[in-house]
Amino acid sequence: MNQKIRVLLAKPGLDGHDRGVKVIAAAFRDAGMEVIYTGLRQTPAMIVDAAIQEDVDAIGVSILSGAHMTLFPAVLEEMKARGAEDIILFGGGIIPEDDRKQLEKMGIARIFTPGAPTEEAIDFLRKAVAEKKSDEKMM
Repeated sequence: MNQKIRVLLAKPGLDGHDRGVKVIAAAFRDAGMEVIYTGLRQTPAMIVDAAIQEDVDAIGVSILSGAHMTLFPAVLEEMKARGAEDIILFGGGIIPEDDRKQLEKMGIARIFTPGAPTEEAIDFLRKAVAEKKSDEKMM
């Protein structure tokens, strides 16, 4: 892939724990990706607005507050309302297995939990973006 992957990372809601998302941001940058980190306390609308403005390939949302079943669907709804469904949405956080399965059925591409190797997230994102770009070429 000759173009760098552009990924926006965000912390929605009132969750103030951002060490994990900063580790992921550094890992993605070290892997050659362009990373936009929006910071803490973002609303779903702010996240999607920034993603559209920055023309990103993917949005990564970090949620440790327990509000994942509210915030992930709200980001998805905002993406649909803004015509941004072509952006890959993935996330991470303390999310029970049953909730992860439900979120993935809703359209979240992947959920990473604490302890997941950064290389796993990098590999996922590279493959997902490559598949998306391949699908776009076929259209």
